[in-house]
Amino acid sequence: MTFSLEQLVLDNDMISMTKKAMEGVVVNEETMATDAIDKVGIGNNFLAHKTTRKNIDLPSSPMLIDRLMYGDWEAAGAKDIATVAHEKVVDIMKNHEVQPIDADLLKDMKAVVAKADEVFKAGA
Repeated sequence: MTFSLEQLVLDNDMISMTKKAMEGVVVNEETMATDAIDKVGIGNNFLAHKTTRKNIDLPSSPMLIDRLMYGDWEAAGAKDIATVAHEKVVDIMKNHEVQPIDADLLKDMKAVVAKADEVFKAGA
């Protein structure tokens, strides 16, 4: 069996986006962008409009997925998702600081483990 830290951060990103989408999407005058739709017109490129770019992350807020237009993505280095995930793993491994467990919680956790050890040793 193998394990990929890059896959883990990709999965985390997908789960976060799914959870965000499950919260629902705010529907109001700004997010409906009817003025922008009217301005762009039928058959034209609404995706490149500033309103779309402003609201694109509302339903999902990706951490790794890049939503730049293709030319902008190329100009920014054209990193594929595996490279971005690897860079995130390297950053986490280098910079992440683990929050210490609260002393009372740690005491309770140790008590649970000690009890389980006793039961195991007793052969129950």
